[in-house]
Amino acid sequence: MALIGYARVSTDEQTTDPQLDALRAAGCTTIHREHASGGDRSRPELKRAIERCRAGDVLVVVRIDRLARSLAHLLEIIEALDAKRAGFRSLGDPIDTPVRKGGSLQESDRYVRQIGTDTNASHAASNDCLFLSSRSSPGPGRSAVSQA
Repeated sequence: MALIGYARVSTDEQTTDPQLDALRAAGCTTIHREHASGGDRSRPELKRAIERCRAGDVLVVVRIDRLARSLAHLLEIIEALDAKRAGFRSLGDPIDTPVRKGGSLQESDRYVRQIGTDTNASHAASNDCLFLSSRSSPGPGRSAVSQA
């Protein structure tokens, strides 16, 4: 099993050095680095990193936002890795997809979507955001927050 790193920055003021240090510390033996916008899906080094992954390998990034800017793009990348029986790990986010050994792609999809939900909830909680589920909604015309 090889750990293959991917580091990306998007502005001239940024450097990949901190990401490279973290990826090396995590055990990545090969690291692809790129200077490109996260919204640009045609990133040649990302493509090379995914192509380099073989069965049992794991693509590693420092944070999810260094890899993908949307859940749809993240799932697209994870599906490509899953088709190769490779995994994905983010060092700074709670995501580490298992290398699939016969499980269904739907299981991986559910796993990633749950992690996305957990990550969003964790981020919101750390920023003092208030969540109201549809079950706890007071209904039309009623205030969700009582005035003291």
